[in-house]
Amino acid sequence: MSAGGAFGGNRGVRPVPPEKGVFPLDHLHECDLEKKEYLACLKSTGFQSEKCRQFSKKYLECRMERNLMAKQDMSELGFSSEDIMNTPPDKKEQSG
Repeated sequence: MSAGGAFGGNRGVRPVPPEKGVFPLDHLHECDLEKKEYLACLKSTGFQSEKCRQFSKKYLECRMERNLMAKQDMSELGFSSEDIMNTPPDKKEQSG
């Protein structure tokens, strides 16, 4: 007789959630512009993500602003203080 549960799982052992947790999908397409800019950048640079860091930062910020992911310091997401300082201002901020 097996000590595991159905499909080989351990009984009585609590599952551990992923480190970053689950975040909702963008069903209302609130961050589509940022996503499209990032994907366009990836395509134009031959999928060299390091050249598109400002777009990925903008996309993550959009998701945080709209509660599509937990708010975190950008340094916790792999951005250095240099990346944060070199991000061009948002179009909304320029029109003010």
